[in-house]
Amino acid sequence: MAFESLTEKLQNVFKNLRGKGRLTEADVKTALREVKLALLEADVSYKVVRQFTKSVQEKAVGADVMNGLNPGQMVIKIVNDELVTLMGGETAELELKSTSQLTVIMMMGLQGAGKTTTCAKLAARLRSKGRTVLLAACDVYRPAAIRQLEINGEKAGVEVFTLGDKADPVDIASQAADYCKKNGFNVLILDTAGRLQIDENMMEELVRIKDSTPVDISLLVADAMTGQDAVNVSESFNEKVGIDGVILTKLDGDTRGGAALSIRAACGRPIYYAGMGEKFTDLEQFHPDRMASRILGMGDVMSLIEKAQESIDEEQARKMEQKLKKASFGFDDYLDSLNQMRKMGGMQKVLSMMPNVSPAQMQQLEGSVDEKQMNRTEAIILSMTAQERANPDILNVSRKQRIARGAGVDIREVNQLVKQFMEARKFMKQYGGMMKGKGKRGGFGGKFRLPF
Repeated sequence: MAFESLTEKLQNVFKNLRGKGRLTEADVKTALREVKLALLEADVSYKVVRQFTKSVQEKAVGADVMNGLNPGQMVIKIVNDELVTLMGGETAELELKSTSQLTVIMMMGLQGAGKTTTCAKLAARLRSKGRTVLLAACDVYRPAAIRQLEINGEKAGVEVFTLGDKADPVDIASQAADYCKKNGFNVLILDTAGRLQIDENMMEELVRIKDSTPVDISLLVADAMTGQDAVNVSESFNEKVGIDGVILTKLDGDTRGGAALSIRAACGRPIYYAGMGEKFTDLEQFHPDRMASRILGMGDVMSLIEKAQESIDEEQARKMEQKLKKASFGFDDYLDSLNQMRKMGGMQKVLSMMPNVSPAQMQQLEGSVDEKQMNRTEAIILSMTAQERANPDILNVSRKQRIARGAGVDIREVNQLVKQFMEARKFMKQYGGMMKGKGKRGGFGGKFRLPF
């Protein structure tokens, strides 16, 4: 995940601060020197780092901090506040016109940043909010770019407008806008061409599109994994074409995070969204305060709650709660819980949002939760009959052998899953009793492991 190295380094710095009863100016300078190195190693712009540490130092050596009851925590708060300011302060929202008017969004960026996929993700997001969206294929140069957009548009449930790869992108954009007005679309997203590097032809084409089509919002799609290069790209696009905001992609990858921390300061434009995965639902609103919390290892509980609310059906959750209390749940219910976990982005995504989980602990927890094993577990459950899934007690040796053959696994894996399931159900039966006031004090005793 993004920021792992930076988070670990900052946590070590703050751990040393917490151990001091009172901070001297020398303590603050030493800590900020380590913070500065951590930010530079995360590929944050040197100019941004210098201004950031200067601002933190000016506030951290004030009397309120030096005489505070817990000066270490005060310094952490100041660093957190400065990180939030660095990334824009407030959460930025796309300002779309009313649904009776057409909003034209032009997407631009270099090849490889994930622009075409991001166009479809944004279209899916806006569609889920009640907008009627049209995607326009204006990249006529990259092989299969049009086909890629058509496939992504179909998956996102959004229509794609194309005139083929022989037409002028300026004409495509203009005719797509006319098509929207005639057919009742209120959002048009232009997927423009990128290059391997910035060149005059690309910039000139983008300017021509803006001159011929009433573009309302120009968004730069920047690859978070390119570090300071993303900053240089944003400055160039802003200077030559003009950008209104940024969408960072691949923020879930093995990136040091420098782009997220530098790009706002470099171009003065907000980061609207962050790409956090391959699914069309993995385009998340960029919240500077929540991102700062993640960087400092304090988790992102609000985003976790929102993702759970989006992914979990309340009625289904209530039914599951009743089944857990009565210990009457079966393998079908377990399968539902696996699918809900996937909708939330998988165990890794959930763990990344949990507070007080260090990068080292993340790796350890991820190692204990094997996503591939979850797929094998699903195959085992799907190899059961409806009766077996509803009533696991009937699973004898012959049934288990048949299930193992159907799932393509060894019977030992079937036995292990059934054993874990029975232990979990036994625990839930005890837990349900305690919830009714019938349980014994002092806990349950013994050890068990949930099958997930």
